[in-house]
Amino acid sequence: MQQYFEVIEKKDSEIGAYLTLTKKLALKQAELVDEKIAKGQAIGLLEGIPGAIKDMICVEGVRTTAGSKILDSYIAPFDATVIKKLKENGAVILGKANQDEFAMGSSTETSAYQLTRNPVDVSRVPGGSSGGSAAAVAADEAVWSLGTDTGGSIRQPASFCGVVGLKPTYGRVSRYGAIAMASSLDQIGPFAKTVEDVAIVLSAIAGQDLMDATSAKSSDKKFEDYLTGDIAGKVIGVPKEYVENLEGEILEIFEKSVEKFKSLGAKVESISLPNSQYALAVYYIIMTSEVSSNLAKFDGIKFGMRADDMLDSGVAENELPKNLLENYLDTRRIGLGDEVKRRIMLGTYALSAGYYDAYYLKAQKVRALIRKDFEQAYEKVDFVYCPTCPEVAFKFGEKTADPLKMYLSDIFTISVNLAGVPAISFPIGMVTKEGNPPAGGLPVGGQLIGKWFDEEGILNMAHTFEIN
Repeated sequence: MQQYFEVIEKKDSEIGAYLTLTKKLALKQAELVDEKIAKGQAIGLLEGIPGAIKDMICVEGVRTTAGSKILDSYIAPFDATVIKKLKENGAVILGKANQDEFAMGSSTETSAYQLTRNPVDVSRVPGGSSGGSAAAVAADEAVWSLGTDTGGSIRQPASFCGVVGLKPTYGRVSRYGAIAMASSLDQIGPFAKTVEDVAIVLSAIAGQDLMDATSAKSSDKKFEDYLTGDIAGKVIGVPKEYVENLEGEILEIFEKSVEKFKSLGAKVESISLPNSQYALAVYYIIMTSEVSSNLAKFDGIKFGMRADDMLDSGVAENELPKNLLENYLDTRRIGLGDEVKRRIMLGTYALSAGYYDAYYLKAQKVRALIRKDFEQAYEKVDFVYCPTCPEVAFKFGEKTADPLKMYLSDIFTISVNLAGVPAISFPIGMVTKEGNPPAGGLPVGGQLIGKWFDEEGILNMAHTFEIN
């Protein structure tokens, strides 16, 4: 644990992966494991292993900001279910990782606090919204980390930083204690350097939870026990809609990875997911609508920042809100960033009288068609496979001026959240020529998408690819 804090001290001023370090908590957790070892007691696979937690997830007694000024002073009064489970498994929590504000972004540039840099090339973004969690693992500032994934927020940063990231089936992991962005899409999942480590963390955090009505009954599987390294006879479907516009080095790397799966005994078929072309539009209606609803509670009344408390911060008395309505409005105006406001406004519009049927209801109907595409595909194949992203990590500022350009970063990952299926991103190669990469190249991730509650299947496929 102390070694990891030494690495953080040395590297994190440049990387910016952490927002808050939890040294006292980590020391207490590490000492408990040391005592067990000293007594000759058996310890579990996660005991004493240090990790980072996305600042969207509550840890009791620890500041939890969700990357937003509006929660700057919020100290979580309870543990999220995943944190409770990790503590029960003896894992050590090093701190809270930086993220896009309220998980809205694909580059961690919307964080109200700091930039997080990609450890592979510090002039580039780590991806988002779980950029701090991915960067902490890639920079050896944590063995594992937790992120949240609403439209690709675990898988895209895993691809950009060259690590492994898993978005579990919707309902596999409890969301209780994670600050909600879009409740029908959000899912908590792990990052690590290897598929096996991701499987070990998933084993600890998975399971039904009475505090989350959307969590599913889930047998206590030890996912690491399913990593057999044998994928002979498994059928992988490559969706033509995902690869027809791919070009250059990413396409070459992807095609090589397909050949590698074939050489390991898998069969590959071309499939169609025809409604995936609508996924981005559907996602940005459903997600913004749920954002508008979920973020209504951040009004400065019960917790977090409130505008009429800002006299201490140098605001003139005549600029302070004069009544309750002004207090609401000023709190949200000052406390929320541009991207968050943009999504709240889009969602409020989509849900408003006269537009609900045209936007939100229609989006939900198309969402059902996207899910059906996967159901039909899984009648013929075991897994769907595509690149995680259509690009490698881009430079800071490259997309901030054009929100639509930024939204397109998640084009291959969004359908997974709409359908609720599990998916894993794992490194499949490095781009060494295009886009002026650093000497070693920039990582490319492959994304394996499984049937509902078949995490063990995608983990074994990715593990087999990784070890060969």
